[in-house]
Amino acid sequence: MTRPEWLLTAAERGNDATCLDSRHLDGKAWSEGNQARPLVHGAVYFRELLAAVRVMRRGDLLLFTDWRGDPDERLAGPGTEIGAVLGRAARRGVVVKGLLWRSHLDGLRFSEEENRHLGAEIEEAGGECLLDLRVRPGGSHHQKMVVLRHPGRPELDVAYVGGIDLCHNRNDDAAHRGDRQSLPMAAAYGPHPPWHDVQLALRGPVVGDVEAVFRERWEDPAPLSRSPLTRLRALAHREDTSAGTLPPQEPDPAPCGTHSVQLLRTYPNRLLRGYPFAPDGERSIARGYLRALRRARALIYVEDQYLWSPRVVAGFARALAGEPGLMMIGVVPSVPEQDGRFSLPMNLIGRVEALDELRRAGGDRVAVYGVENRAGTPVYVHAKVCVIDDVWASVGSDNINLRSWTHDSELSCAVVDETPDPRRPSDPGGLGDGARVFARELRLELMGEHLDVEGTARQRAAASDALCDPAFAFAAFDKAAAALDAWHARGRRGPRPPGRLRRYAAPDLPSVQRVSATPLHRALIDPDGRPQRLRRRNAF
Repeated sequence: MTRPEWLLTAAERGNDATCLDSRHLDGKAWSEGNQARPLVHGAVYFRELLAAVRVMRRGDLLLFTDWRGDPDERLAGPGTEIGAVLGRAARRGVVVKGLLWRSHLDGLRFSEEENRHLGAEIEEAGGECLLDLRVRPGGSHHQKMVVLRHPGRPELDVAYVGGIDLCHNRNDDAAHRGDRQSLPMAAAYGPHPPWHDVQLALRGPVVGDVEAVFRERWEDPAPLSRSPLTRLRALAHREDTSAGTLPPQEPDPAPCGTHSVQLLRTYPNRLLRGYPFAPDGERSIARGYLRALRRARALIYVEDQYLWSPRVVAGFARALAGEPGLMMIGVVPSVPEQDGRFSLPMNLIGRVEALDELRRAGGDRVAVYGVENRAGTPVYVHAKVCVIDDVWASVGSDNINLRSWTHDSELSCAVVDETPDPRRPSDPGGLGDGARVFARELRLELMGEHLDVEGTARQRAAASDALCDPAFAFAAFDKAAAALDAWHARGRRGPRPPGRLRRYAAPDLPSVQRVSATPLHRALIDPDGRPQRLRRRNAF
């Protein structure tokens, strides 16, 4: 049985209005007997999703939520555009339902036009896709999930949850040459920005949990937007403004693995008319992290788009200060996503202040890196992954920042495997947990890519075995980054050393503060790019 010390109880979730925990007859706030499989990189996920959708037939159910969706994004070459793939599924009788964040204007580099076009393509084919703005002011729906159900064929049921949107830039692979269908980013990333991301493929009873998350949002009776202008625009574009009926939910798929999976979420305390399934909001992502961090003894491994905000990293800092042997590795984008945005300087301050907080607590036991491809182009790290002591692993849509922990809708999976890893069964923290296969293999796969682990199968296995040791892994990252930094400092003369890691070079804080010193800027924008007056009302 799963050690409950790593996972939240239903009471600790802090949201007794949701059906997510009460639907479990055993009283647990998680499901057991699942198979969770990491799909590292958008290209891997997109190919698998395409194959899974293609075998769906009349009466099957396809549900998805997204922050951004581009209808012409190809899953695997010409003819596999996501809008066309979902449209063909709807035309052959698959029940297709989608929730897309309505977003802001494209002039602000967000996604309203693309999302409206994807929804229109699905609607024309007989599916239903709603543009959902049921958020707090300044917030977004950031969940990224796809649920495929097959009445009479439950062995095919699968849910995909993680950080990968069905849109441009995401279809990259381990070579990190970038998606040929690219959106503009900071100049350092080039015309086809390299992109690093992770999604989970989930099978077993947890598929029913993910479907329940979708149904709660779909059946929210609140108007899709409170804005009169938005409603008029919706009428002008003949958009759906209310949700159609979903077919009854099928029984959960049978157990098929050794993974306990707990769905963690963020919902804000929505103003005026709260979510019926979270009337006071939900902070289970933040609470799940804080619970797991209290058990950290050896290594916290994080890949995150932001790693911002001293308030959010305070739990990591407490863990580091309380455990003198605990180490932390962070992998983040080395360059911000955009050049010259209004909130960019404050965002840099948020990163710098967060890293200062961590280093005050952990000193040289904290190391943060950026990633580049073999051509020397920075890789944009969009992954949202955390592995603690090779036991608890989290993959989802949530970043380590205030937006994700308090304000935007988010969905994450905490995974604890029942299977111990036999390669290093000892428990460095003395808690009797030991390393588990899922969490360890996820960390080793990610580390192996960043270190360019190659060679024969035996050599790769030996390298992985060595990386099982947290101290060895910490030193291996440091050594690889030092060698690559030195090679760049020499003007890239001589053979390029193995590995793709560069030490993260934080900007000088006083200089960043000087370029963001307008009173209005400081009054309105916090390091997460969200009005401060909303931040203070969303403690976790």
